[in-house]
Amino acid sequence: MEDRESMRLALKLAERGRGRTNPNPVVGAVVVKDGKIIGQGYHERCGELHAERRALASCTESPRGATLYVTLEPCCHFGRQPPCTDAILEAGIARVVVGSNDPNPLVAGKGVERLRANGVEVEAGILKDECDALNQVFFHFICTHTPYMVMKYAMTMDGKIATRTGASRWVTGEIARQRVHADRGRYAAIMAGIGTVLADNPLLTCRAENGKNPVRVVCDTHLRIPLESQIVRTAGEVPTILAAGRPTPERKVALEAAGCRVWELPGREGHVDLRALMDRLGAQQLDSVLLEGGAALNGAALEAGVVQKVQIYLAPKLFGGAGKSPVGGLGVELPAQAVRLGNTAVTRLGDDFLLESEVLPNVHGDD
Repeated sequence: MEDRESMRLALKLAERGRGRTNPNPVVGAVVVKDGKIIGQGYHERCGELHAERRALASCTESPRGATLYVTLEPCCHFGRQPPCTDAILEAGIARVVVGSNDPNPLVAGKGVERLRANGVEVEAGILKDECDALNQVFFHFICTHTPYMVMKYAMTMDGKIATRTGASRWVTGEIARQRVHADRGRYAAIMAGIGTVLADNPLLTCRAENGKNPVRVVCDTHLRIPLESQIVRTAGEVPTILAAGRPTPERKVALEAAGCRVWELPGREGHVDLRALMDRLGAQQLDSVLLEGGAALNGAALEAGVVQKVQIYLAPKLFGGAGKSPVGGLGVELPAQAVRLGNTAVTRLGDDFLLESEVLPNVHGDD
């Protein structure tokens, strides 16, 4: 098998771990000997065997002298699992083909160096772009210690997320909504503002088959969330964080008794400081956030510079009139000041379209 073909298989295997490995990366591995696959595996869950060890354990014959294809540089340190470099050397692998370099300071080239120092041929950078894209969340989190945030909203072709009466169910069709639930299962947390909760009374759970629920985060400066809301009533079943300013003790006690975690955070212009919230979420090892906020929270998140990707579900409809737009706040004065997006991908979902763009760097006035 050619190197690229084997790495593509490793990429497909890695995807199977999506949403289960956080805050670890998703990784796939394939063992090839004499032109045939003799082992394969992927990192299934955080704390369990890494992809390399799973692939080696699955081999149908001795892997000595074989080539190992792995989407991410093998680890060389002790964490929840022992170093994968040790397993590779013990197995007698002759050649290792790596997709992405690992930016984790504990690895960061040391895994490749250890293998080469012990006589293993290593080739890095095969399908690097595809392998890098696989772990955008991990790379961001390991380098910044804050979650990778994806801002998601659905709108019509005239830019409305709701009608003039505020009705928003449903802007998009069933296929697009299924994709949203799949994404909820892929990210560690889901975030909404109190305005969305009061208007829609959502559950913010994952209803995809075999999906996992993300941790729910509600930005609620004054703890206005009703005790009878779906989120509070299910807080004992689904981890729920209420990000508040200075709540009254009675209100905090009542919500914590219902199963919510109430975080008191610094304020910024009368609202919860979103950067402080990201720092605290990162400290809790929550590596990613799917932001399903309204216009106010979307605007605040962009202004705070905490958004890394934007997902737009675009429906072939026109609401017209004074319907709501997806991003609020003061807005920029000039077109040149716009938040710039790049690397846009377009996916058709039934009659709807999903546009995914990365927020380009240095667009928030940062040095």
